[in-house]
Amino acid sequence: MLIHPWDSVENWRALVPGNDFGQLITTGEVEGWPVVVPTHFVVQGDEILLHLARPNPVWGALSWDDRVVMVLIGDYTYVDASMNADPGTDPDLGVPTSYYTALQLRGRATVVDDPDEKAAILARQLAHFEPADSTRIAPTTDIESDRRQLPGIRGLRIRIEDVRAKQKYGGNKSVEERIAIARRLEARGAAGDRVPGDDCSSGLGSRSEQSSTRHFGVPSAHRDRQAGRGEGPGCGRRSRA
Repeated sequence: MLIHPWDSVENWRALVPGNDFGQLITTGEVEGWPVVVPTHFVVQGDEILLHLARPNPVWGALSWDDRVVMVLIGDYTYVDASMNADPGTDPDLGVPTSYYTALQLRGRATVVDDPDEKAAILARQLAHFEPADSTRIAPTTDIESDRRQLPGIRGLRIRIEDVRAKQKYGGNKSVEERIAIARRLEARGAAGDRVPGDDCSSGLGSRSEQSSTRHFGVPSAHRDRQAGRGEGPGCGRRSRA
């Protein structure tokens, strides 16, 4: 992934909360191809934790090479040619582009088969994903039904060794140009053009604003509502753990 200086992200961890579904891509191959697995996951410290069904082909790929990439794509939209045309140029000859947030977590995977360790991974995931009023008891080998089902899955711990993070929102353009594009995106109103409840220029004003407010499609005002300082449409799930 090409990352220009104006698209770089200093705090990649700020992109993860509430965006806990990605694609796990293996370096190892099965039948000549990498394996791509859509999956929920949690980040704990410098590790990614998840579990998958035992019949999943990913295990064969990992037996050959333990290197993997967890790929997340956040908010994105298409900026059409006329919107992206430089001031003073013919909009009919403009060059379109894409705005998006992307995160790639690269590391080495360790397969977990110990029943107690698998139960611990499940408990951590449930603490993150289950609603606040969930009555689901944390999985444990002490519970007969949990103990019976654990052989059907395998756990994964991925030690994060390298991170590639990018927020591409016209950071090489002037503040005025970015705000103008944001307003036109808002007016267009297509999927991904605007987060409900946020002003049209959030994340597109200055580079510092962009770094701190763009959050996988949840700009700062929207995150405030998620954190309990108000309510707004489209709010994502908050982790309880």
